[in-house]
Amino acid sequence: MFKGILIEGSRGDQQVSLKSIDEAQLPEGDVTVDVAYSTLNYKDALAITGRAPIAKTYPMVPGIDLAGVVTESSNPDFKAGDEVVLNGWGVGEKHWGGLAQKARLSGDWLIPLQAPFTARQAMAIGTAGYTAMLCVIALEKHGVKPESGDILVTGATGGVGSVAVAILAKLGYSVTAVTGRKEEEAYLKSLGAKQIMDRADLSEPGKPLARETWAGAVDVAGGQVLANVCAGMKYHGVVAACGLAAGMDFPSTVAPFILRGVTLCGIDSVMAPKADRLYAWKRLAEDLSPELLDSMITEVAFDDAIDAASRLMDGKIRGRIVIPVAG
Repeated sequence: MFKGILIEGSRGDQQVSLKSIDEAQLPEGDVTVDVAYSTLNYKDALAITGRAPIAKTYPMVPGIDLAGVVTESSNPDFKAGDEVVLNGWGVGEKHWGGLAQKARLSGDWLIPLQAPFTARQAMAIGTAGYTAMLCVIALEKHGVKPESGDILVTGATGGVGSVAVAILAKLGYSVTAVTGRKEEEAYLKSLGAKQIMDRADLSEPGKPLARETWAGAVDVAGGQVLANVCAGMKYHGVVAACGLAAGMDFPSTVAPFILRGVTLCGIDSVMAPKADRLYAWKRLAEDLSPELLDSMITEVAFDDAIDAASRLMDGKIRGRIVIPVAG
């Protein structure tokens, strides 16, 4: 038996509890892992609170991230004792995830824990931080350099935003951090943000083209926010879009793209190939300060994770939420 968060019932009528689970209930997979740490991401909070249909089957163990030690493996790439990390691949949605003390998974979804990170630090980064790094890499690939101009980061107090601000600032970019939480200005400046912008300034319908302001952007919001971000990009500006916290719609026009040559890059971290994942983690080891990483962490006890999901949805927790799950 092991302890895990289990979502039971059906869509629209689900029950969530932390309970003892029989190992015989674990899904199919060629690698079994003793989970040491997991995280609480926005998607996990949606699943636990039932505010979006994240769980595709029931029962479901949420948790799109995990770090732990292999206990059994028939996969040639892993053996008992290996330290591994998982991000995405539909885990916590279609396949039982990381918010449990044991997980059985496809070895194709795993990567070795990357030096110099500990399991706790890897989960402090998690899908959010790895997604932020993919966004930064996309900006670089499209020619955005520190001398190109200011970079905008929306949702800056969240997991993706916090890591993106810290990485971009360390690389020498001038970062404008967008937040609806004015009380977090000191936190964002400690990560390296040069300017703070009120989220309300991007939340209402705007002009098809606004004043050319930003050379690049990392957007976690979508919706009207993303439309306004695109409208305010400089000529040949680049937007890396990776979230939909403000909505799935995109009430924009073609004007930024055909009159200013703006590039909109979609960033998918869930199904990214292993080579892209390994490169992103290599860059995280180089470009993310461990001291700043520690300042982003809110550690929540396993017993309190369900309640923390509601607090995360209500915008009451900043940065990265790390859950120690080992017994």
